[in-house]
Amino acid sequence: MARARGYDEMTLDDGAIRTAYERIAKWLAEAPKDLLASRHSHAELMFRRIGITFNVYGDKDASERLIPFDIIPRVIQRTEWVQLEAGLVQRVNALNRFLCDIYGAQEIVRAGILPRDIVETNPYYNKAMIGQKVPHDVYVHIAGIDVVRIDANDFYVLEDNVRTPSGVSYMLENREVMMRLAPDLFADHRVAPVENYPDALLAALRSVTPTDGHEPACALLTPGPFNSAYYEHSFLADKLGIELVEGRDLIVENDTVFMRTTEGPRRVDVIYRRIDDDFIDPEAFNPTSMLGVPGLMRAYKAGNVTIANAVGTGIADDKAIYTYMPEIIEFYLGEKPLLKNVPTWRCRDPDSLKYVLEHLPELVVKEVNGSGGYGMLVGPHASSAQIAEFAAKLKDDPGNFIAQPTLALSTCPTFFDTGIGPRHVDLRPFVLSGANGVRVVPGGLTRVALKEGSLVVNSSQGGGTKDTWIVDDGYTNGNGFQTQSQSQGLGFGQSQSQSFGQNQRQS
Repeated sequence: MARARGYDEMTLDDGAIRTAYERIAKWLAEAPKDLLASRHSHAELMFRRIGITFNVYGDKDASERLIPFDIIPRVIQRTEWVQLEAGLVQRVNALNRFLCDIYGAQEIVRAGILPRDIVETNPYYNKAMIGQKVPHDVYVHIAGIDVVRIDANDFYVLEDNVRTPSGVSYMLENREVMMRLAPDLFADHRVAPVENYPDALLAALRSVTPTDGHEPACALLTPGPFNSAYYEHSFLADKLGIELVEGRDLIVENDTVFMRTTEGPRRVDVIYRRIDDDFIDPEAFNPTSMLGVPGLMRAYKAGNVTIANAVGTGIADDKAIYTYMPEIIEFYLGEKPLLKNVPTWRCRDPDSLKYVLEHLPELVVKEVNGSGGYGMLVGPHASSAQIAEFAAKLKDDPGNFIAQPTLALSTCPTFFDTGIGPRHVDLRPFVLSGANGVRVVPGGLTRVALKEGSLVVNSSQGGGTKDTWIVDDGYTNGNGFQTQSQSQGLGFGQSQSQSFGQNQRQS
C-alpha cells in the first residue's frame, strides 16, 4: 500500500516541492539555523510558562513533562481536506447510529453483521445504558478520529477515539504559538482558523440540553489535578466559559444535578465529562470511586441531565469493533465508506490468527482495548523475546488482539537539534456532534514521531506535535493572514452546511 520510506508530504520523488509547501520550503531555506533554533526554544518557553504539561502514570518525573512542539507546520490543501472532512462526518454519523442500536434493538446483531458476543462481552458495553434514550440520539458529542496518510490519494482511519478524546488544547495552543513566532509564514498563507472551536463545542453541548425553558448550564467534570490531562480540562473550561468541577462539587437531589456555589445550589443541565464510566457514579458503578457524583446515573436516566460523551460510548473505541466499521457504515447509512480502514486481521478468527502468528515480525499487534501506544507489538522493531512473548499472548487470548501491517506513515519536515529532516506523522481531527448535525475542526492535532525511523507518535511514548494548516488551494495572499470572515470557504463550520443537511436527512 505504501512505499517503505513513507509518503513525503513536502517533496516529490524528483526532489521538487509540492505546491502546498513551496512557501514553507522557501522559508526554511532562507531562515538561518540559529533563528529556527531560537524560535524553537522560545516555543518551549512559552508552553512551559502557560503550563502545558501532561503526566505519564508510573513515571516519577512526569509531572512537569512537556509535549515537544515542532515549529514547522504541517500543510494540507483544502481540496484534500474537503474529502477527509466528508469521510469524518459520515463515520461519526454511523458511530452514533451504531451506539443507539446496540443499546436498543440491536438490529445489526440480529442481521448477523456483528457477532453478539463481540458486543455483549466487551468490557465497555455498559449494560446500564440498555434501553436508555439519549437527547437527539447523540452519543458521541466529541470525537478524535486518528487518521494516517500513506500515499498521495487517501487518508486511512487508524483509530476511533470517542470516550474522552484528548488533545484539542494542544491544537489550539499550537496555533497561538505559531501565530506569535512565525507571523511571516501566516502572511503568505490563507490558513483556516481553529480558534472558534470552543464556541462551536459550547454550541454543540447546549444544543443537546435535556430540558427547555431556561438557559442551559454546562460544566466540565474532571478527575482533578492529578489526572494526566488536567491542563486540558482547565484550559477548555476557561475557553468555554463554564465551571470546572470535581465530583464533590456536584450533588443530586430529586434526580436533578446541582452545583454547589457560594449562592446556593445551581442546576447543571449538561456535563462534559472527562471521567471514565466506571468512576462517574459510585452508586451505579465502582462503589469505591471518589471521583464521580453519587446519583448521577439516576438523574441521567430520568432525562434531567446530558452527559457528553454519553455513558457507554467506550465500546466504539474498541479495536475489534473498528474492524467492522465498513459494514457498520453500510448498514446504517446505506453508503460505501468514504474513508478506508487500515487493513486489519481479527485474531479471534482462526485463519487470521494463523497468519498473524506466522508473520509477527512484519506486523503491528494491538490489544483491542489498548491506548497510548501501550499493549502493542511493532514487529519490525521488536526483539525475538518480545515476539515470542506476544505469540504466547495471542495463543492464550486471541480475541483480545488485532493485527495490522507496518505502515510507512507519511512524513513531514521536522526541526531538531542537528537540522531538519522527515519524521512520521498522524492526524487527529476533532469532530463535534449536536442537535444541528456534525462539524469538523479545519485541521486538528498532528502528532509526530520525533525519533528517526519511529512510527510511534503518542506523547506518552516520546512523540511531539505540530500545528496543522488547512490552506486554500490558492493558498498565498499578498495582504497578510486572513481571518475567518476574509477567507472564503475556510471557516470552521462554514463549509459544513451541506453536511449538516445531509446529516439531518440521514437521521
